[in-house]
Amino acid sequence: MPHNVSGKPTACLALADGTVFYGQGFGAPGRTVAELCFNTAMTGYQEIMTDPSYAGQAVTFTFPHVGNTGTTEEDEEAADPVAAAMIVKWNPTEPSNWRATDTLSNWLAKRGRIGMGGIDTRRLTRAIRQQGAPHVAIEHNPDGVFDLEALVAQARDFKGLVGLDLAKEVSCVQSYRWDEMRWAWPDGFKKQENPRHKVVAIDYGAKRNILRSLASSGCEVTVLPATATAEEILALNPDGLFLSNGPGDPAATGKYAVPAIKSVLEQSDIPVFGICLGHQMLARALGAQTVKMNHGHHGANHPVKDQETGKVEITSMNHGFTVDSQSLPEGVIETHVSLFDGSNCGIRMTDRPVFSVQYHPEASPGPQDSYYLFERFAEAMAARQAG
Repeated sequence: MPHNVSGKPTACLALADGTVFYGQGFGAPGRTVAELCFNTAMTGYQEIMTDPSYAGQAVTFTFPHVGNTGTTEEDEEAADPVAAAMIVKWNPTEPSNWRATDTLSNWLAKRGRIGMGGIDTRRLTRAIRQQGAPHVAIEHNPDGVFDLEALVAQARDFKGLVGLDLAKEVSCVQSYRWDEMRWAWPDGFKKQENPRHKVVAIDYGAKRNILRSLASSGCEVTVLPATATAEEILALNPDGLFLSNGPGDPAATGKYAVPAIKSVLEQSDIPVFGICLGHQMLARALGAQTVKMNHGHHGANHPVKDQETGKVEITSMNHGFTVDSQSLPEGVIETHVSLFDGSNCGIRMTDRPVFSVQYHPEASPGPQDSYYLFERFAEAMAARQAG
């Protein structure tokens, strides 16, 4: 039966185990189901909500001051938010930032996404850590009336992300060119007018800043849909192949992505660079396996060790699946590991410039700790062109 809560909370979060949290809704009213994760980043909430890798997930922010810098279109990683909902400790305040063009609540409302404040996010985070990423139903109803039984039932009926191919849903429909470079003071986003390398980027859910980083590294970028074949890739005669980030189960996306990557590796000696889901796709194409993590890695403060140099990078991460380092075949080595849990964060082939990382070097949390990866990719293409 519908349950009207005293004190009028206007949002309700129900876990599949029957646990219920009440709070204040903002953004769009409505109901959604998703896998719940937590993100420990102190900044970048707009980039997080528009990161296509968050498809099928609702994000709990552990940092309380979410929304206080407002929103600006310049910070969006995709045209619209992809994460299903956001859960925060304190309701967003009025923005205080010279770049803000709108409030977080208005921005979410215009894009049909639910926000929920007034939640004990520490308790929620502990629940996620202890029981793994739970399935949840979230409702924002300004009237404060909730059918708890229906919400819990919807959370229980959610199938989860295992076996789910979400890359097709967030990928581009047709190919396009990208020449916008990284944001720089005082000009903002400038165009790459003197590219040195032709790169094909496969869009499994690519963030704009990855494409900008490629352009800033001297690349002319042609973006192809997730389902692109090796023939379509090689027909463009690229100097390098980039495999983007994205959401969902890598085993499901791999059904069409792995054969294409394998075929490119067999037919061509071009350098290959992958990030996040692209890292997992490359690993599977080389013969390794991927597994679902208990609660994944989501944050902008993850220490990763470069096994080959001994350096530690502070990285941005967003993944619920990981490459099983024990399954790496001969000729493929582990290059980076998480200092939180020892999980795999990078691989490379020993005999050719084919490499990938689990984290997001374009997100600049270090801030520039990991930008060398884009330069390494560009140098590998330059060496092949000179060779």
